[in-house]
Amino acid sequence: MGVRVRRADERDRDQVVRILEEAFHDDPVSGWVFPDEEHRRAVHGKFLGVFADITLKGGYIDLLEDGTAAALWLSVPAGAPEGDDDTPALMRETADPGNERAELVGRLTGAVHPHDRAHAYLLMIGVAPERQGEGIGEALIAEVLERCDREGTPAYLEASSARSRGLYERLGFTFMGRTVDLPDGPPMWPMWREPQAG
Repeated sequence: MGVRVRRADERDRDQVVRILEEAFHDDPVSGWVFPDEEHRRAVHGKFLGVFADITLKGGYIDLLEDGTAAALWLSVPAGAPEGDDDTPALMRETADPGNERAELVGRLTGAVHPHDRAHAYLLMIGVAPERQGEGIGEALIAEVLERCDREGTPAYLEASSARSRGLYERLGFTFMGRTVDLPDGPPMWPMWREPQAG
């Protein structure tokens, strides 16, 4: 499936956040972080905006030209990170200061993130609900995975639903064997993809 993709910049931030907000509104993890739907509508965009800002600053965002999908990528170097990661606290502070789950989800995923090898990290990918199931997400990240294969770079992500886990398995990712278990909430599946020979 051919899709027209461009690299997003700061001018695209609000559009990227809007795509993520729509795509993840009914996601199991978003529902766990913000169980009240009305409250989720009010704060979800602020929460997801933190991911967009971090990626615009330190990674890159691939945006479908028609504005229906976005993929957020970071390059993670080998070796343990220096100092504490303040991103989870920022997620909570920015979106919903009284909600510890807004920070806990970042702490729990950060605790299992592998650091023994440099890799491409698919932080998030969102496809507008009316376009889901058309292969857009797969097409959007295929180019990056092809580059990973050429350069011998592994890739990593956390799947937030069984449906997305299935998509990533088709793309060569494998479940790392231990879920991230949100307290009284849904599991997340850390997944790794070794570069594949052409």
